[in-house]
Amino acid sequence: MKLRRAQVAGSFYAGTKTALTSEIEGCFTHRLGPGRLPTLAQVGERKLVGLVCPHAGYIYSGPVAAKSYFELARDGKPYKIVIIGPNHTGAGSGVSMMSEGIWETPLGQVGVDTEMASAIAKASDIIDLDDQAHLYEHSIEVQLPFLQYVLKTKFDFVPICMMMQDLETSVEIGKAIGQALKGKDALVIASSDMTHYESAESAKRKDHLATDAILALDDAKLQETVESHRISMCGHGPVASMIVASKILNAKTAQLLGYSTSGDITGDSGEVVGYLAASIHK
Repeated sequence: MKLRRAQVAGSFYAGTKTALTSEIEGCFTHRLGPGRLPTLAQVGERKLVGLVCPHAGYIYSGPVAAKSYFELARDGKPYKIVIIGPNHTGAGSGVSMMSEGIWETPLGQVGVDTEMASAIAKASDIIDLDDQAHLYEHSIEVQLPFLQYVLKTKFDFVPICMMMQDLETSVEIGKAIGQALKGKDALVIASSDMTHYESAESAKRKDHLATDAILALDDAKLQETVESHRISMCGHGPVASMIVASKILNAKTAQLLGYSTSGDITGDSGEVVGYLAASIHK
């Protein structure tokens, strides 16, 4: 069995179970987070089909990410989970999916949903079964401890890493995911940070434009906005794919859960990274 060991434990987030649990709880109770710890609904509405979550170090983006996972806890545990993240390392193919194996974090092990990965692969001609892109990529890994903390019990997931993020690719991936998940109790998580290394004023202005497109469930508008305004949103492709998949899963509404920048943590507004939490519901 393939074992994908945690690569950013001890850097992006705490490296031991006790410290990581405390860090995650600190994200939930933080002034920029939900303000309280989550309680997983045992009989939730299960109307949540999509989430946008940031993927920086927890000290910076963790409280905003906690808002997305607080919404997940309120809605209840999904049966199927897909996480789509951007490729920062340049390794692997243009669109890479792991179809088997185990991912490890300080909170334990999470299995890859082989059956669902196979169904997604069959629905697309551009998704490659490729482990290389996932070996050192952090954008998907940092979501797992939050999921482990909130869901408590065992779950499997499908990881998809996107180097190609153009609209045509994003739409095809979203359609493949949506077709494979249609009729199932599923959640698609898009991992993305927003504007990178601009002033807080500039980041907030640009990110507001991208957020409007996301909340309108308009994948084409999101891509056009990112390109025309030169928004350095690293996961616009994964978010667009998530929107496409969510609409196939009967998404009707989207909600802004939270937004902040690294400057809200550091006090430096001269050069920040933006973080968005948003949910999509059927």
